[in-house]
Amino acid sequence: MQNRLLLGHPQLAITIGRLCQQLIENHQDFENTVLLGLQPRGIFLAERVKERLESFTGTQINLGYLDATFFRDDFRRRDSPVRANATKINFLIEGKKVILIDDVFYTGRSVKAALDAMTAFGRPEKVELLALVVRNYAKHVPIFPDYVGKKVNTLDSQKVLVEWKNEGDNADENNVWLINKEE
Repeated sequence: MQNRLLLGHPQLAITIGRLCQQLIENHQDFENTVLLGLQPRGIFLAERVKERLESFTGTQINLGYLDATFFRDDFRRRDSPVRANATKINFLIEGKKVILIDDVFYTGRSVKAALDAMTAFGRPEKVELLALVVRNYAKHVPIFPDYVGKKVNTLDSQKVLVEWKNEGDNADENNVWLINKEE
């Protein structure tokens, strides 16, 4: 089985634009809404979503990076030590509407860990999840994104790779691939 392109140019840009329009419908002026990109790969999508939302709305939107490495249930089960990424949140989320952003939603365990990690920054009013790609048939926890770019049926022997090669979501080199893992 060969690798398959799931989203390329211009579909990726259109998908991000559609996700932003859905966010605008539900959050209007973003006065009480913040974005949190999940480390490590969700931050690239979160930056693009923030740029598009700000260009559509003319409003400054808070964006933070959240690392949930030490909150994962498999943290101590790894063969080698895990290197954590930086959490960069320079605002409180107490009473805010939080949109967690990740590039690929697989089992839901990363999101569960992120929900636990978020509590260090306050108790949000509401939490929503935005994922560019959702892998069907692999949920380990009862969590599902509120905003979905694309759903894809995958096997355990496959993975989804989101490539961000250039700045800006209109770059021709940005692609989403379904890749067969080497056996």
